[in-house]
Amino acid sequence: MSKLYLVPTPIGNLEDMTFRAVRVLKEVDLILAEDTRTSGKLLKHFDIATQMHSHHMHNEHKTTAMVVDKIKGGLTVALISDAGTPAISDPGFLLTRACIEAGIEVDCLPGATAFVPALVNSGLPNDRFVFEGFLPIKKGRQTRFELLALERRTMIFYESPHKLLKTLFQFGQYFGADRVMSVSREMTKMYEETIRGTVAEIQEYFKEKPPKGEFVLVVAGKK
Repeated sequence: MSKLYLVPTPIGNLEDMTFRAVRVLKEVDLILAEDTRTSGKLLKHFDIATQMHSHHMHNEHKTTAMVVDKIKGGLTVALISDAGTPAISDPGFLLTRACIEAGIEVDCLPGATAFVPALVNSGLPNDRFVFEGFLPIKKGRQTRFELLALERRTMIFYESPHKLLKTLFQFGQYFGADRVMSVSREMTKMYEETIRGTVAEIQEYFKEKPPKGEFVLVVAGKK
């Protein structure tokens, strides 16, 4: 029966690819990839010869209806992102919603997502947490920080290396320099590291050591 599969891919270490994910990607009729060049290397590594089409944040509004029609026409389709689980700070939500509205079965496989190991590894309370992903770049950023300053649950953010110091500075402004947090970078890769301490301590660390890689920031909630 035709359906949409959401298939997580490794966030760094290829050994995190599941047997089921490889099987599904070999069996489907079409794979939608965020970047076909990046995903092409992954598929080649696992000897997956399934046809790929591009599906990313810049074209998903235009291609979603076409993909739904293909699935309704009998094709089984898998959606993958460059790394991690589709729709988690990556394309996937629009297509998933459109398929559900069209009565198409959607099956999301379990697999790699950067924020889960970062949260568990932080040592901060993880029985209740809020995932914020990437903060607004300009519009709405201050308002978001003002709301989060009152948040009592552990907070999780994604950040790029060139914006890390700015974000840490704003953490100090809105959460306080003594708020406890952790920063995990290059998850599952050779240079993976997790730094734990106060906002002020982590600011100083990355002032001396220029940020490189992709970051997951885990911040304690307000006491």
